[in-house]
Amino acid sequence: MAAGGSKLAVVSALIGNFCVMIAKTVGCVVTGSGAMLSEAIHSLADFLNQLLLLVGIVRSNRRADGAFQYGYGAERYVWALISAVGIFFLGCGVTIYHGVSALIHPHDLHLDEYYGPAMGILLFSFIVEGIVLIMAIQAMRKKSQHLPFFQYLRTQADPAGVAVILEDTAACVGILIACVAILLTKVTGHAYWDAVGSLTVGLLLGAIAIWLIQRNRELLVGAAMPPHLRQQVLQILQEKPTVEEVVDLRSRIMDTETYRVKADVRFDGQELAKKMETDLEAAFEGIKTYEEFSRFINQYADDLIDLLADEIDDIEDEIREQVPEAQHLDLEAD
Repeated sequence: MAAGGSKLAVVSALIGNFCVMIAKTVGCVVTGSGAMLSEAIHSLADFLNQLLLLVGIVRSNRRADGAFQYGYGAERYVWALISAVGIFFLGCGVTIYHGVSALIHPHDLHLDEYYGPAMGILLFSFIVEGIVLIMAIQAMRKKSQHLPFFQYLRTQADPAGVAVILEDTAACVGILIACVAILLTKVTGHAYWDAVGSLTVGLLLGAIAIWLIQRNRELLVGAAMPPHLRQQVLQILQEKPTVEEVVDLRSRIMDTETYRVKADVRFDGQELAKKMETDLEAAFEGIKTYEEFSRFINQYADDLIDLLADEIDDIEDEIREQVPEAQHLDLEAD
């Protein structure tokens, strides 16, 4: 996802989660529901995490300088990782702790009096979270292009955008869980259903946090570019008549829209010579003395180096044209 798409998704989620957090907090205070408290904590965690994601997006858009010559794009992974850790400890940890506490020490609920308002708050929250989720998915789909949507999310999407989609999906599912938990508590009169709902929401947040932590860890350590794009670069190299063999091809994701690609290539000297054959033949026919032969050899060496440099430039231009994310290319003659 482009920075603009990610920023729009994050800002939308930020505003939506703030409104939902206030509504759920009021519902929790009024009803005493643990499931409602879990949802309020969930929205608070989402709000704080999306603040971190926004900080990461803003800081990652700074221009490259002498200290960071490849730019600050990867900084969004740092803040996304901090956000994911926040989801795990604040969202998952606190919610599960509250659920376990409610199971061990059940507390009185006020559902008879406030059941309607509680359900109304959850319905309002579901609508807001659903709108934010749809906006985030639409922004993602515009960038996924020809790739299957879920493959794009796993391999190329901006972690900030993925985090918004996962968090808002979890929010919608969590609201449904809270509704079921409150309904079962009201129907059966057993408060443990409310605690079970709290635990379920906590486990859901934990699973999302672990996935986000793992993905951002990969990107910070230096994950390779997606396999289908690597194959595309390799195919471009192998189809060049002047390329005899691709000895080594390595890549690294610098940020969401920039890859670094390094290739060691063995060039075919005969193919290069064919491109110079006409000029060489004309120059060779004019050789009469050793001095002229010496100048011919020196000129040939210079021309060959220039031809090889031009060939590398042409290959790099073609790679950038077909794989725009491959901005930092390093092709070396082996």
